[in-house]
Amino acid sequence: MIIPTQGLRIVLAVRPVDFRCGHDALAGLVQNTLGLDPHSGLIVVFRSKRADRLKILLWDGTGLVLVYKRLGRDGRFEWPQISDGVVHLTRVQFEALFEGLNWKRVGERIVATPAAAN
Repeated sequence: MIIPTQGLRIVLAVRPVDFRCGHDALAGLVQNTLGLDPHSGLIVVFRSKRADRLKILLWDGTGLVLVYKRLGRDGRFEWPQISDGVVHLTRVQFEALFEGLNWKRVGERIVATPAAAN
């Protein structure tokens, strides 16, 4: 499991990509098609046409890391409607997506900081 640090940007590329693409081709898509910098520490999640696989591309400061996940038996990832562009995900949504859960149904709980101790 990839555990993104606080404040790290996570984006979901909505349009399916050719899963024969490797590090460099996906980095090129991030830069040329999505208009983002693949070497900025950004996490980019790509989907397959069948919606049962994902690839995650990230720069860890020393090189590009590519993670591939395929869900088992009849599993499908929950994806937004196919369009151009990206969807920004929170850390909680990313973790739910990675686990094969419906990430649209989760959100981060906002807890108010207490004004004073009792």
